[in-house]
Amino acid sequence: MTTSDRLDCMDLIQAWALYRDQGRWDELLETFHPDGSIAVTWFKGPFAEFVEASKRAAVNAKSLSKHQIGWPLVSLKGDRAIAETSISILGRQTLSGILVDNVSYGRFLDRLQKRNGQWRIAERVAIYEKDRLDPVVPSEAFERFMTETDFSNYPEAYRFLAHRLVSGGRKLASSIIVHGSPEAYAVSRRYREWVQSA
Repeated sequence: MTTSDRLDCMDLIQAWALYRDQGRWDELLETFHPDGSIAVTWFKGPFAEFVEASKRAAVNAKSLSKHQIGWPLVSLKGDRAIAETSISILGRQTLSGILVDNVSYGRFLDRLQKRNGQWRIAERVAIYEKDRLDPVVPSEAFERFMTETDFSNYPEAYRFLAHRLVSGGRKLASSIIVHGSPEAYAVSRRYREWVQSA
């Protein structure tokens, strides 16, 4: 374990967000190993398929999004590492004729591996904590929208994000993980055991 290894992992996590938000798809592909996987609200499966799905969605995008990535907490052992990173997902979209901003808070859990001298992400799981929805310009129409819209179909941790995604034509993935759930503890435990077994 070296400082260089730790910084390489941290840079990789930061680069993922920049490449994703800027549509730099070839560079985005290089942040994961070829057999890597990712699980977020709208996708669960191979990372290469996530990139292709993101490219298709960008062609007729009904929303703008940006990932703000915090300082990753990285634990390394040999050629394995795990990282936990606080994130904010900022989305802008028109819902029922009203321009709104959606902020979703959570964290990324990453398994990283160094293969052939290169660190790449092997698996990413997003854990959702809370979110909010605000009007870009406050109005009575937004107040009516919030009063009349039933958001209760979605868990509180990602309620407005889910509504925004579905309204934009996306389908939600199965097994979306929320903070404090048994699934969140299980994936954290699995990651710790994986890095310690190196």
